[in-house]
This record gives sequence, C-alpha cells and structure tokens, in this order.
Amino acid sequence: MRSTIRRLWALATVAVLVTAAGGTAVAAGPTATYRVTIQVLIEGQPLTPPLIALHRSPQANVFTVGAPASFGVKEIAENGNLAPLKSVLESSAGMLAVAEAGAPLVPLGSPGETVHLFTDTVSMTISARRDVRAISWVSMLICTNDGFTGVDSLALPRHVGDAVARFTAGYDAGTELNTEAFADIVPPCQGLIGVTGDSGTGTSDPSLAEGGVIHHHPGIDGGADLVPGVHGWTDPVGLIVVERIG
Repeated sequence: MRSTIRRLWALATVAVLVTAAGGTAVAAGPTATYRVTIQVLIEGQPLTPPLIALHRSPQANVFTVGAPASFGVKEIAENGNLAPLKSVLESSAGMLAVAEAGAPLVPLGSPGETVHLFTDTVSMTISARRDVRAISWVSMLICTNDGFTGVDSLALPRHVGDAVARFTAGYDAGTELNTEAFADIVPPCQGLIGVTGDSGTGTSDPSLAEGGVIHHHPGIDGGADLVPGVHGWTDPVGLIVVERIG
C-alpha cells in the first residue's frame, strides 16, 4: 500500500503545483495540517475550482452515490456554482475547515492551458483541529449538463509524513437531463476545450429537471453539441493526494 501511495504521489507532482488564492484555511489551537493535491486526468473535461472540506465524521455524506444530490452539489454539478455548498459546509458543526481553489483545472495542451494559462493540478494547504478524520471534495465536469467528480469522506492520513491517494470517477448528479447542448452547459466549456457554439448558461433550466439520484456518469453520447472524441472520457477522471505535513 505504501509503495502504491508513493507512485500516486509521484504522479500528482509531475505537473507544476499551484497554491490557490483563497485555498488555505487555518484553525485555532492545536491543529493538523494537510497538503491536498488534485489533478484532472482526462483530456476533454476541465474541472471547476475544487471545493474541499475537512470534517470529524468519517461518514459526512457530502454526496452519496444512489441518493439525491443536495442543492449545493446540484449547483456545482449543473452551474459550477460553489457558493451554496460552501455556505452549508461552513455552517455545519461537523465541518472543521473549508477551502476552495482559485482557478479551474484544465487538461494539458487544451486552450485552457495554452491560452488561459491554467494548469491541470492544484495544491492547497488546509488545517483543522486534530480530531479531524476525513476530507471531501467536489468539482464540476464543466463540459456536461450535471456531471461532477470528487470524494466523500476519504479517511485522512494520521501521522506527519503519511499520505493517502484516491482516483476518482465521473458522476451524474441526476438533477438535469443530459441534452449535451452548449445552450444548457456553462459558458467556460467552449473556451477551455476549444469547441465553439452557443454561449451557454450558468442558470438551471427547470424544464430539464430530472429528479434522479447520483450515479456513475454514462459519458458523452454526441447527441447534440458535445463530441465523444473531444469531450468524452474513461475513468478515472481525477486524482486526489492528501499528505499530512504538520
């Protein structure tokens, strides 16, 4: 297991690490400090700035596969809007620290990197009380109707110098029909990946509401503007590596 973690950590640090603006959270009193590195692994999907939370309970259920998405997760998955979930997490008693990255994660070689100068990897430092036990993360798959990736309640490393790593899958929030039309997808998709079309929207369309549950994302069919060969993917979607540094 330790050799596997070392290999994953090496993979995560191949790209330049960026300390995100607003991505450092500090707790009062005796603390545990972690370096959290997140990387997008696929070519056709950028991710919204990662939102992470440290919490006491190892079963915080920020999201649960097979259950309906919360409003906060829905807003990230449909609109890339981090504010509702961030507000809920910050006001929850069991959440000890919350942080968000300052920029999206984009595939290397995409216009998001070459034109907009974003990167595929971000590293954030976050601290919380020593009784913290788990971390959760949510990011939108930007070129989807309601796709996202992340982890729910990943157990944190217990000792300084230890690390844990997890590859992540693509999930469908089950909240919006997958029209795959740019008109129903957030505007950054086209500029970050390079396929042009309708300007898009950052607002949910009630007529597309699905009322389903979170499930493994079926991928891109190519029924409208999204192109399977450009925007499609095979899991894993991302990688999160958490190292205890203090």
